[in-house]
Amino acid sequence: MTVTPAGRPLDLPNIRLAPKVLLHDHLDGGLRPATILELAREVGYSELPADDAESLAGWFRDAADSGSLDRYLETFAHTVAVMQTPSALARVARECVEDLAEDGVVYAEIRYAPEQHLARGLTLDEVVEAVLAGFSEGEAQARAQGRPIIVRCLVTAMRHAARSREIAELAVRYRDEGVVGFDIAGAEAGHPPTRHLDAFEFMRANNAHFTIHAGEAFGLPSIHEALAFCGTDRLGHGVRVIDDITLPEGVDLAAESFVGAELGQIADLVRDNRIPLELCPSSNVQTGAVASIAEHPFNVLARLRFRVTVNTDNRLMSDTTMSKEFYRLAQQFGYGWADFERFTVNAMKSAFIHFDERLALIDDVIKPGYAVLLG
Repeated sequence: MTVTPAGRPLDLPNIRLAPKVLLHDHLDGGLRPATILELAREVGYSELPADDAESLAGWFRDAADSGSLDRYLETFAHTVAVMQTPSALARVARECVEDLAEDGVVYAEIRYAPEQHLARGLTLDEVVEAVLAGFSEGEAQARAQGRPIIVRCLVTAMRHAARSREIAELAVRYRDEGVVGFDIAGAEAGHPPTRHLDAFEFMRANNAHFTIHAGEAFGLPSIHEALAFCGTDRLGHGVRVIDDITLPEGVDLAAESFVGAELGQIADLVRDNRIPLELCPSSNVQTGAVASIAEHPFNVLARLRFRVTVNTDNRLMSDTTMSKEFYRLAQQFGYGWADFERFTVNAMKSAFIHFDERLALIDDVIKPGYAVLLG
């Protein structure tokens, strides 16, 4: 437990009370194990590696701990397989909202790849409409329980496929219904973001937002392409921007200051332009982007005033929540409530909703919530 200079102890029960903002979370990476089992029985899917919720949860966590992004991505075959009907998609979306609200999340952008949910004959539009209906139902239930939350979504194109322009058009078609942006995801090596330039150009031509998974498995070249050629608004992960920062020899990564750090051109661009970094600490360890939480560059980037945000990526695979991510960072780097307020405001400033909506959540929800915790 971390005790801050003033206010409430920074432990998990209090962290759950803190208003949190989540920008990087995959719908197919956050299912409840019990729901996977029930949906599998409904659709006759018999390939699950375990037949009870506890064992299944453990399998997902262990399989994702391989240290390889490619192996990590293989776990999604099971979750995607049971998300192929409107009722299943709506249920998973509704439960996602319920779980986030229970954890104190007040705003979330959830992403998923509609092209992966067509195996039983759904159209792309039908997939999006089912997910949006589930989000709406979840918001209503959370509001009725006194835990209001706003959930929007990003539609993702798989970077190894050839449907990115079609998915970008889908994002624009539904942007007034709750789709606030576009993304590309999947294995980075061999699939550079520049393969999808027509999709990004379409988004820019329609004044629409997008983020790109970059700087997780492939490093600085993917960040450079995402910024210089694609014009991304945010960096999905972006953790490898640390490769363009030279730290003083022997510096402690948990230090409160990094005087003497030298930034290269890419790192300077990311910081100068306030490009949001959608950092996912636990997931970054699992995929091998970093070796451990202790060696995660989150603290370096935060102390150097990059626009860092805290995210879950895949709550099922990482056995995590936003509260757990906050707690791990607090334990490792000694953060207090003021730090987490800053990270949360960073995320809210970086959301893909309109400025007045962002400002209202900052002024009316986030700052008052942290004022209570700060004491």
